[in-house]
Amino acid sequence: MKGFLARTPIALCISATLFSAHTLSQSTDEADMELVEVTGSHIKRAAMDGPAPVTSLTAEDIANTGVTDLIGLFAKMPVSGQGTFSTQANSSDDTANGGSSVSLRGLGADSTLILVNGRRVSVSPFAKNIDTAFVDINNIPLAAIKRVDILKDGASATYGSDAVAGVINIILRDDFDGLEISGKIGGTSEGGGEESNISMVWGHVTDESSHTFIVDYFSRDEILYADRSYARSANQAALRPNDPFATDFSSSAGIPGTIALASDPTVRLADTFGNDVCAAGDIDTANNLCRYDYAPYMSMVPSTERVSFNYMGRYSLSANVEAFAEITGQNSKTTVKGAGSPSFNELFMSGDNINHPFADAPSHPFYQQDLTMRRRTVDIGNRRKEVDSDYFRSVLGLEGEIGTWNWEAAYSYIKSDAVERGVDGFPNIRRVQEAIDSGLWDPFEPSANSAEALAYIETTTSRVGKSTTRTYDAQFSGPLLTMPSGDLMLALGVEHRKDSISDNPDDQFLRGEIFGTEATQANGSRDNTAVFAELAVPLLDTLEMQLAVRHEDYSDFGTTTDPKVSLLWSPLDSLSLRGSWGTAFRAPSLAQLGLGRTDESPTLVDPTRCAAVGNVNKACEPQEYTAIFSGNPELGPEESENYNLGVIVNFSEQFTASLDYYHYDIENIIDSDTQFVFSAFGNDPSVVERLPSSDPNDPGEVVAIYDSFQNIGNLTTSGLDLDLRYGFDTDIGSFGISYTMNYMLEYEDRRPDGNGGSRVNLTEGDYELPPWCWTAAADWSYNDIGARLAVNYIDSFEQDAAVQQPGMSDIDAMTTVDTTVNYFGFDSITVTLGVTNLLDEEPPFDYADFMGFTPTIHSGQGRFAYLSSTYRF
Repeated sequence: MKGFLARTPIALCISATLFSAHTLSQSTDEADMELVEVTGSHIKRAAMDGPAPVTSLTAEDIANTGVTDLIGLFAKMPVSGQGTFSTQANSSDDTANGGSSVSLRGLGADSTLILVNGRRVSVSPFAKNIDTAFVDINNIPLAAIKRVDILKDGASATYGSDAVAGVINIILRDDFDGLEISGKIGGTSEGGGEESNISMVWGHVTDESSHTFIVDYFSRDEILYADRSYARSANQAALRPNDPFATDFSSSAGIPGTIALASDPTVRLADTFGNDVCAAGDIDTANNLCRYDYAPYMSMVPSTERVSFNYMGRYSLSANVEAFAEITGQNSKTTVKGAGSPSFNELFMSGDNINHPFADAPSHPFYQQDLTMRRRTVDIGNRRKEVDSDYFRSVLGLEGEIGTWNWEAAYSYIKSDAVERGVDGFPNIRRVQEAIDSGLWDPFEPSANSAEALAYIETTTSRVGKSTTRTYDAQFSGPLLTMPSGDLMLALGVEHRKDSISDNPDDQFLRGEIFGTEATQANGSRDNTAVFAELAVPLLDTLEMQLAVRHEDYSDFGTTTDPKVSLLWSPLDSLSLRGSWGTAFRAPSLAQLGLGRTDESPTLVDPTRCAAVGNVNKACEPQEYTAIFSGNPELGPEESENYNLGVIVNFSEQFTASLDYYHYDIENIIDSDTQFVFSAFGNDPSVVERLPSSDPNDPGEVVAIYDSFQNIGNLTTSGLDLDLRYGFDTDIGSFGISYTMNYMLEYEDRRPDGNGGSRVNLTEGDYELPPWCWTAAADWSYNDIGARLAVNYIDSFEQDAAVQQPGMSDIDAMTTVDTTVNYFGFDSITVTLGVTNLLDEEPPFDYADFMGFTPTIHSGQGRFAYLSSTYRF
């Protein structure tokens, strides 16, 4: 049975204490066990013994799931939810190109604390969606991972800010002895996304020292939306002609475009004049627009190449003191693509311009009239960004023993640098306007423009980011006194941390000269000093209480103190009950506090104009608008309260189960709500800037919406985590069956509108909130062969409220099947053949997204087959 459990992948949501009896009285064997620091506590104890709901996955567990990076693992976990993001949907409009992170419980990537070997790492210098600070888990290759622990309740009392939803602690390999070389290749059945990976691990262990070196190379080719039949066009109505609710998401900025009066852009015509004309299929006669299908040219998954190294070393300085060092570095190159840059009435042509399209048509209403236009600069190419990122992490420290007490002190320095360059398809609006005015460039006859003209209007862009974290920490732990049921254990610690972030686009962005793309600007730094304490109290032989408290002092918003209490009761060898209660907080990110002028392109509805003139230019329908954001230095922290109740039952040596109930209350959520601002202040010119209109009833088309971040609401969520696992041996091998599930009982995201109502009122089952997710798996091993089959299920959920109409179906549930086969028969060699999404299931249709599915919940990768091999010397 032990052999089966060692090989069985703990694929998802399983209690770290599931396989132990949980009695607190120590046997002789337990007393001889090495004490280690378990995720969720600073007190060293026998491995995996404690009241915290922790999931632990070994490197072998991860390998057997078939994933090729950490985000692939976390995205499949039922405990992950809304806000988890990968490089999927990283187009030229994304602000975190190439980054990935996980959102536990759907509470946000910035509410999930990521640790490496129990210590913080710096956030990405490029925030996701402008303000979401996140740790880019792409910086950590699978080859370097020894174990991943997932703590599934709030832990600010132990680790401080951001541990609202829980903690992911990535433990790196540090005790390898020998040489291991691994290789992997794979690809998708629908095209794009081919992957290759090679890694080498070398280690040497002696009584006095250990050294582990890891080198890893990973490459993934791009997947374009054009590579998937359901996403190859933004005109979802054309892809689904029998669906009355499918929408044409194609852009109103086409090629050669739409001509409009500068004095009133609602008076317009699709460009069907001269030699270059709008294609007949792109003319929107209802709105007099030349539309454009941008989807085929956009990255669904960008191409990526990563090279990393990792060193973990320890050296005994004396019998009681040991020095340790951790050094990690990675270079990552990512290329993201998007369609040619769109312009929406930012450009003008005077009535006497030499290239005026109606200069020879005195009877035309636009004759000698100043013009504006909606057009796309396809003539200088489609947009392409290249992102070059460097990540470096170093930790130097000492640890030792003084009698029965353990101590540790360390200094860590983590730095993330990133440079994003726009290398193709980016026009400079100032130069474009100059070229129009001088007659050098004719926007309405793109085929007639010279190479000199195109070179003049095109530019290259740059965005430079840097994020650093410097930390000094020290802690002591050991027995404070002896109680009848065991030792009263105490941990004390102090930590001082300095974080800084800079994200600076070039001057062209700052002057507003780059249109059709997004970039952020943010600069800030903060100091933080924390003191913390923890007690493990053996109240009875079968009952332990854990108390923790942490006080934090921030240089930019004040102080906070967070307590936590946890209990573990094991009345029987086969039964344990656990519970925890605590408070947590999330400090405002440096991007949210220090964001400079930043342009975004959210999809919104203009209710002010819709009410005034109806659905002119789809004012009543969702479409992209320009929103200009800035930071808010007055933000306060998000504050939360959470509790967890669980039961772990060992029915037999073969059958184990755990069930946990969790509950979170979060107050003062930091967010923006541009649609609310748009709706509530649509007639306020200081908030919503509009173009003039000749119609007195028409408020005018929108130029920009000005917005910022606020503490704007509260969120409550609760649910159940269930894990069932059964293993048995037969004459034809060992079998294991598992079922892991998360069920969302409640999700209430309510944000007041100031008038007694709610501007946001989300509940479980709403858009991007599937209430039920599970994985069922069967494992088999016999002699030199092992196999696994897993079924992953994501429940259905409602369409986005912005597009919901009577009779519209929900977004369907999605079920995928993964399988792996391992062969161990070769000397020192393991060979694995695997397939994820074996049945090539397409993601269910989403009416609100141009790509036809929900990229934050479902994957567009399709069937992915791979072959890997590992050789151990």
